[in-house]
Amino acid sequence: MASSGEEPRSGSPGRAGTRTEPAPTADAAHLDTAEDFEVLEEEEEEEEEEEEDMSELPPLEDVSRPPAPPREDAQPPEQGGGDAPEDPEEWLDVLGSGTLKKKTLVPGQGVDTRPHKGQDVTIRLKATLEDGSVVEENPALTFTLGDCDVLQALDLCVQLLEMGETALIVSDAKYCYGAQGRSPDVPPNAALTLEVELLAARDAPDLELLGGKEKVELANRKRERGNFFYQQADYVLAINSYDIALKVIGSSSKVDFSPEEEAELLDVKVKCLNNLAASQLKLDHYEAALKSCNLVLEHQPGNIKALFRKGKVLAQQGEYREAIPILKAALKLEPSNKTIHAELSKLVKKHADQKNMETEMYRKMLGNPSAAGAPGKCKDKLPWSIPWKWLFGATAIALGGVALSVVIAARN
Repeated sequence: MASSGEEPRSGSPGRAGTRTEPAPTADAAHLDTAEDFEVLEEEEEEEEEEEEDMSELPPLEDVSRPPAPPREDAQPPEQGGGDAPEDPEEWLDVLGSGTLKKKTLVPGQGVDTRPHKGQDVTIRLKATLEDGSVVEENPALTFTLGDCDVLQALDLCVQLLEMGETALIVSDAKYCYGAQGRSPDVPPNAALTLEVELLAARDAPDLELLGGKEKVELANRKRERGNFFYQQADYVLAINSYDIALKVIGSSSKVDFSPEEEAELLDVKVKCLNNLAASQLKLDHYEAALKSCNLVLEHQPGNIKALFRKGKVLAQQGEYREAIPILKAALKLEPSNKTIHAELSKLVKKHADQKNMETEMYRKMLGNPSAAGAPGKCKDKLPWSIPWKWLFGATAIALGGVALSVVIAARN
């Protein structure tokens, strides 16, 4: 896929652009850690010196900064950057809610020249805040339409542009950088005015004809976009980006890859699956998260993140007996990890509470509702050392006998 400008640095929010990316904020740097659950000071210093992407986003712990609540009173400005026309009749209300508007400044070449989803489009972009501050300028920004590679405002509106058309787009923060903003130049809940010109549209490259390095580069771009959405707490769009990256990696190929390229593709695949599981876990999609974790463990049985998240998924489903040994296996691989320690301790306590509740339930089933009321009689009459499976068997036999009696009576 064609792209303009330099690649975003590790830790950037994933937006495409040509100007130099700002340094990551403290929260973003914490999120963009490598394999560790917790970042050590020495490792942070090393990561600042690294130029290549070392991110394995998201980390095992939850994002430390909760998303700010959306503003209920947020309204799209009638003009942004001092350039937006004031006549409301000239605006197209894209979503019908007044939160995303488009106005044609220079007409294009006709409706039949509009781009389609899945095509690679190139636009000229200028983005400004309400006070007129320019936060982004790009003379030739290229992205895949419909893949959420850029701001949602662009993804939704560019498909309405005709070739050669220049338009003004006024967007609520929801379809730009949201409640998080983009440090340091876009504040939280900031509406943007986007001046856009559609320069070109062409079919995306055939995945079957991409070389190994091209596939790795494309998949990584999609993964980094998923990381951006994860930081924005938009887990649905994060899942979408990770899924696209996995489709790129899993697509058939007519090109032979070197062993090194195969290893790189596998590495990106594992990162995407781990990040996908983290996003699915955020949305309580436990079965999907469990499947993602198992796919990682098929390739890397000792992957700590996958083990941790699998244990956490099972715990959320109440399967403490299965979750505990998985977390113990992760802790054995990384004994000093405080996150695993905390989760394991919590599960051991929950499992003990669960067993106590089951014990009390079985006592009531066997006619001993209060062990404290008559401890001597209980001890003499009920052999509590009998394995639970024997008790289950006895209960099943008794119930089966009742059922059989009912059937015989019915026949007679």
